[in-house]
Amino acid sequence: MPTGSGTIKKNSYTPVLTPGYRKETAHTNSRMAASSNRIMLGPLVAAIDQGTSSTRFLVFNAKTAELLSHHQVEIKQSFPKEGWVEEDPKEILQSVYECMDRTCEKLTQLNIDISNIKAIGVTNQRETTLVWDKETGEPLYNAIVWLDLRTQSTVERLISKTPGRNKNHLKHKTGLPISTYFSAVKLRWLLDNVDEVAEAVVTHRAMFGTVDSWLIWCLTGGKSGGVHCTDVTNASRTMLFNIHTLDWDPELCKYFDIPMEILPKVRSSSEIYGLMTSGSLTGIPISGCLGDQSAALVGQMCFQDGQAKNTYGTGCFLLRNTGAKGSVAIAGAVVRWLKDNLGIIQTSTELEKLAASVGTSYGCYFVPAFSGLYAPYWEPSARGIICGLTQFTNRSHLAFAALEAVCFQTREILDAMNQDSGIPLTQLQVDGGMTSNRLLMQLQADILCIPVVKPSMPETTALGAAMAAGAAEGVSVWSLRPEDLSEVTSEKFEPQINPEGTRRFSKRRETSIFSSLPLGFYVVGSMCMLIGPNSLSNVAC
Repeated sequence: MPTGSGTIKKNSYTPVLTPGYRKETAHTNSRMAASSNRIMLGPLVAAIDQGTSSTRFLVFNAKTAELLSHHQVEIKQSFPKEGWVEEDPKEILQSVYECMDRTCEKLTQLNIDISNIKAIGVTNQRETTLVWDKETGEPLYNAIVWLDLRTQSTVERLISKTPGRNKNHLKHKTGLPISTYFSAVKLRWLLDNVDEVAEAVVTHRAMFGTVDSWLIWCLTGGKSGGVHCTDVTNASRTMLFNIHTLDWDPELCKYFDIPMEILPKVRSSSEIYGLMTSGSLTGIPISGCLGDQSAALVGQMCFQDGQAKNTYGTGCFLLRNTGAKGSVAIAGAVVRWLKDNLGIIQTSTELEKLAASVGTSYGCYFVPAFSGLYAPYWEPSARGIICGLTQFTNRSHLAFAALEAVCFQTREILDAMNQDSGIPLTQLQVDGGMTSNRLLMQLQADILCIPVVKPSMPETTALGAAMAAGAAEGVSVWSLRPEDLSEVTSEKFEPQINPEGTRRFSKRRETSIFSSLPLGFYVVGSMCMLIGPNSLSNVAC
């Protein structure tokens, strides 16, 4: 969850939440803290939530799902070249230790015994790729973040070798298109371009992993016996994992020329992987691991067929329990871009006020394809565009257009899911930093023509990881039986326009892009690349 677009600020502290996630006052928090030595809280479960923009450590009551305390630290991103996005693996690890220590301090101040923490779950930004030396414990290169586009030439070369230049050539095994998004091509780039990585492979010292693997290996001992593993949700985002056998696929590894010996062992998402070996939580089992979006699906209690959730974080991530899934590269990151690159807002909360002040984009349209377009188009070469500008357009209209862009991208993913599954979604459950924007949530309900349901407790990603950890065999302090799950209070945003109105609005959005003639061929060419032929089929160019 990007701190620039969410309700949780750097190093902030969330008050105690009561059963049902109803927020209490600071006075109530103090009273609970003072009496906690008399009230038995029962077993506690913690979660490491390592995201693209920040790391957090959160502690929940396993019996009531109350969030007791947490700490958050921002993560720096570096951009060595255009389209490149990197993070420092050692900074990521250090941020985890800092968040753990500060959260334990806060619990102690509340007279809550940290020895009641019975398990730790890990949830993480997916696809981000690391390689390290198992003998020294040192990273051999920065983490290449999921948004990174440096592998575009590698992807094009791979696709050119497939029959019919088909980007879905491996989809029957991986469920994924060949794309810069996934870990295999990032790992291939490291092997081809970083001498230290290639040498470590030759000398059998290299270990590959996504962020979960790096953290679990380090926290369970590192070079002194750390556990090198991942879970099925993270493995499934590498393009090296066979979704039918639920293991690494030798043919896929051969296709990408990846040595299987450097891969982590694939484990389930809920089992004891190892024990913490340092810090105030030494000896506590790490027993849950899920990629962040899968964790949010669990935390949103989407256990019924057809249920789905959308996380509005750095990107938008819509998952459905039928197995269909999609990702929008840019969502909350567009807020950071408007703030840091254009300077039209100073804080993320200002975006909602600006957009609400006009209530329309006034014909301005924003396609924030900063890292290409992900699902359902999978076009990494696409780039962003803002069009439909007039002398009347101001920053408020651009703010509204940015919110619309997030909603329409989500609509495209949902339409694809409904078509694939044959089961129309009846409501969308949401979480993530941008859900604090009430205008965005209402726009999303209007554009989808279904209710949007936001839980009062927004930390569903971390909650999902904690649930998996607490339910693991050998821990068993968190019951996942439906009758034992805590009731979640929520806010529902009902659509305020009918479906026909939404179709007319969507049609008007498509055609009005071309009403500004001076844009000429640039707009037509850009939109053909960005929106794709399916969306343009109804537009008379």
